[in-house]
Amino acid sequence: MTKAQTITKEIYVAIYLRLSRDDQNGNTESMSISNQRDMLMSYCEERGWTIYDIYIDDGFTGTNFIGL
Repeated sequence: MTKAQTITKEIYVAIYLRLSRDDQNGNTESMSISNQRDMLMSYCEERGWTIYDIYIDDGFTGTNFIGL
């Protein structure tokens, strides 16, 4: 491989957002979730990563989760 040739590798990531126990402000989506999403999306964008999916546990904490 010469210096002129480069291999680019696309990186796919998933983002996992979780409700903070202290952030239950009654909105449809907590501020914690919104802030996490913004911060993690920026982090991925800065690195050139492609976000494959976003998983959100908004409303479920370790104190109120009941197994399905």
